[in-house]
Amino acid sequence: MNEKGMALHTKIVIGLVLGALAGGTANSILGAGAPNLTFLADQITNPIGTVFLRLLLLLVIPLVFSSLVLGVAGLGDLRRIGRIGVKSFVYTIVISAISVVIGLTLANTIQPGRRVPEDVRKRLEAQYGKTAEETVATTTSGAKATDTPLMKVVKTIVPTNIFFSIGKETPDMLGLMFFALFFGICLSAVPAETAAPLLGTLEGVFAGVERGIQIVMMFAPYAVFCLLFTMTAKFGFGLLISLGWFVGTVLLGLAIHMFGVYSLSVWLLSRISPLEFFKRIKTVMITAFSTSSSNATLPTALRVSEENLGVPRDINSFVLTLGATANQNGTALYEGVTVLFLAQLANIHLTLPQQLVVVYMAIIGGIGTAGVPSGSIPFLIVILSTIGVPPSLIAVIIGVDRILDMCRTTLNVTGDLTIATYVARSEGVELLKEIPEPAAVDL
Repeated sequence: MNEKGMALHTKIVIGLVLGALAGGTANSILGAGAPNLTFLADQITNPIGTVFLRLLLLLVIPLVFSSLVLGVAGLGDLRRIGRIGVKSFVYTIVISAISVVIGLTLANTIQPGRRVPEDVRKRLEAQYGKTAEETVATTTSGAKATDTPLMKVVKTIVPTNIFFSIGKETPDMLGLMFFALFFGICLSAVPAETAAPLLGTLEGVFAGVERGIQIVMMFAPYAVFCLLFTMTAKFGFGLLISLGWFVGTVLLGLAIHMFGVYSLSVWLLSRISPLEFFKRIKTVMITAFSTSSSNATLPTALRVSEENLGVPRDINSFVLTLGATANQNGTALYEGVTVLFLAQLANIHLTLPQQLVVVYMAIIGGIGTAGVPSGSIPFLIVILSTIGVPPSLIAVIIGVDRILDMCRTTLNVTGDLTIATYVARSEGVELLKEIPEPAAVDL
């Protein structure tokens, strides 16, 4: 794009709004099951949007591996690696716990599950029950009853075969990150002249992938239009109204965490203006909202954090790459609200100890949830089964999960950037340097 052209984030917003309006309007006029509308969504807009998402995800694995290895090797000093890792981990656990407490407090106060009419609940179960049964069957078929949630996360983090971990349809990103971290540490411990050829190759991989991402992002406005059109054409706006109390509770919790907790964090810990922070990361937030994927947003987050916020590449590569999977504050909050909502819907009272179990599992789930669209659904089923709420009730929220996924992904990715600025500031880095209009906004 030339210097006087429209900024990429503006184009994405236009595509997002037009896609939502066009799909919602078509749904209202033609009806959700209209053959022409179904054909358009299934055969045209959904494939186009899916190609965009898959292209971004295609580049994520080489990006994660090269950037994390280079970042760790660039940090050099093992003590500095450990220091940054401890800071990131403690921040993630504390902020995730706060997010779940916010969600549970709102769910207990508003009681959204008590406000859904019985006829609406039955209609939603009938409409999405088959999808829910398939999801429950898929989630529970491969699970071992002896594995606790923490043990499942441990097995995901430390793989026995890295090629198996990344060869699945939904790769185990935590396993890849652990391997890249360990490999980067090993490279930093060998003589510089020995590691130099491989590090040079990885620099080339990183640069090539970065350019590929720029090319893919040129098509983002059109892909976002298609993604939003498909979603609203299938579900319309009526579903949001039917589950308004639930949707409103989740959005309120996300807003409190985003503009309350995160603002305090960047102000007190990163020592930067919250308004300036949000202004400089708007491209990342829009990309996260439109793709519903922390992994797909990672390339944009890496670039914006370095160019707009002034966070060094070595810290970015370490913190943001891990955060794309391990720091899921929005997902943790959403899981807490959803579990209480479905329990209320089933007239099941959760005691304080049971709700503390939900807090624990939601924090663990936030660490172990895949950074892809609807990645929290399988872990939600595990939580529901653990506390005695029928997993089939997941059918009630499947219809609105995508729009809420877009919102919580935005919170997740924003949280990654707050960690990066906090760690950078604590390491003595000067943030928010005076820079020209960021290249991350315009292509």
